[in-house]
Amino acid sequence: MEQNTMTDKEQIAALIDIYTDLQRIQNAEDRDKEIRTQMLKARAKLEALGVVTENLII
Repeated sequence: MEQNTMTDKEQIAALIDIYTDLQRIQNAEDRDKEIRTQMLKARAKLEALGVVTENLII
């Protein structure tokens, strides 16, 4: 049985990415544009992992 768990370092790296992305949004001159950019980046990463993003609408 294969176990897909993140190491502590992988979790830290992922959280640093989230934190810096939020800082970029907070400091952006055009927040809407930055949010769209961050959404595209997140969607691309999810789809690369096989996650169907159409079902992730709130």
